[in-house]
Amino acid sequence: MSRIDEMLQEMCPDGVATMALGELLDYEQPGKYLVSSTDYHNDHETPVLTAGQTFILGYTNETDGIYPGSTEHPVLIFDDFTTAFRWVDFPFKAKSSAMKMLTIKSNAPALLRYVYFAMQCIGYEPQDHARHWIGKYSHFRIPVPPLKVQREIVRVLDQFTQLEAELEAELEAELKARHRQYDFYRDKLVGEAAGAERLRLGDIGSFVRGRRFTKNDVVASGIPSIHYGEIYTEYGISTSEAVRQVRVELRDQLRYAEPGSVVFAGVGETVEDVGKAVAWLGNEPVATHDDTFVFTSPLNPKYVAYAVQTKEFNRQKERHVSRAKVKRLSAAGLADIKIPVPNLAVQEKIVETLDSFDSLVKEINFELPAEISFRRKQYEYYRGRLLRFKEAAA
Repeated sequence: MSRIDEMLQEMCPDGVATMALGELLDYEQPGKYLVSSTDYHNDHETPVLTAGQTFILGYTNETDGIYPGSTEHPVLIFDDFTTAFRWVDFPFKAKSSAMKMLTIKSNAPALLRYVYFAMQCIGYEPQDHARHWIGKYSHFRIPVPPLKVQREIVRVLDQFTQLEAELEAELEAELKARHRQYDFYRDKLVGEAAGAERLRLGDIGSFVRGRRFTKNDVVASGIPSIHYGEIYTEYGISTSEAVRQVRVELRDQLRYAEPGSVVFAGVGETVEDVGKAVAWLGNEPVATHDDTFVFTSPLNPKYVAYAVQTKEFNRQKERHVSRAKVKRLSAAGLADIKIPVPNLAVQEKIVETLDSFDSLVKEINFELPAEISFRRKQYEYYRGRLLRFKEAAA
C-alpha cells in the first residue's frame, strides 16, 4: 500500500467528498490587466500571456495593470472559449478579454496546485464558441481529500513533472547537438571536397521556371507535382514520390522536372526557405509550380541538394534575395551562386556519407516526439491514478 493509500485509509476510510470548481475557486476578469499595444520585444520585461499552447505571446514595456503573480500568490489563467488553462507564478499582462484569472477561495479546503492537477483530468472539449467558466466549467466537480493528502499528491506530481521536463530538455539538447554535428560535417565535406572547383550554377547547368497551377487544381489522382512550399515543408534532400497531384487536363500546359533534376523553391516566407531544393529521383517527370526552378546538370542531383544547404551557399544567396514581405529568388540569382564541384566519384562518396548522417538525424527526429509522447502518457496515467478516489456517500 502506498503512502497516499495509507493516508486515505486513515483519514477518510469512507471515501472522498467532491466539490464544484466554482466552490473552490474565485475568478477575476482580465480587463485591467490587458495589454494596450502589441509592440512586443524580447528586451522588454513583462510577458504577455495566453492560456493556449503559445503561452507567452511576447514581452511588453507597459508598467500599469500588471497582474502580480508570484510563487507565493500563483494563479491559473483560463481561456473562457477553449477552456485551456495555465499555471502562472510570475507577473504578467493579458492579451484576451476572454481570459479569467482563477485563485483559490480563502476558505476553500484545497490547494490551488492540487486543483490545477485535478482540472487536468477533466476531459471536457467545448463544442461551441461560447464562454464556459460560469455556465459550464465551474460546475465540474473534483474530489477533495484532506489537505495533507493533497500536499502529498502535489509533491509526487511535481516531482514527476520535473523529471519529465528534465528528460525532454535532454532529448531536445541531443537533437540540437546532432543537427549541429550534421551541419558541420555537411559543410566540411562539401566545402573541402577533393579536387573541387568552385563554379557558378549557371555555368554547370540550366534553370527553367515551372508553370502555374493553384490549390484548386490539386486532385486525389492526377499528375504528380511539386509546389514551392512543399520543398521546405514536405521534402528532405530528395524524393521519388510527389505528395500532391494536379488535374490531368493541365498536362500540356505544365512544365516538368525530369528524373535527376533538382527543383528549387523560388519563393518563401523567410530568406532561409527561399532557395531550398529537392532532388527529383522519381521514374517519371514531375510537374513543377511557377515559383520553382528546375535545375538540370550533369552533377549528382543529391550532391547539389546537399551543397545548397551549406552556410557558404546561404551566404551567397542572401545578396540575391528580394526582401519584400514574400522573399523571392530569381533564376539569374541562383545561376550566379557558386558551389564546389568535385568529380562524380567524389560527389557520390559525399552523398553516401551524408545520406547515412541524414538517416541518423531523421531517426532521432522520429524518436524524440515518440519518447516525449510516451512520457506524457505515462504522466497522465499516474496522475489519473493518484486523483482517482472512492467517492464518499452523499
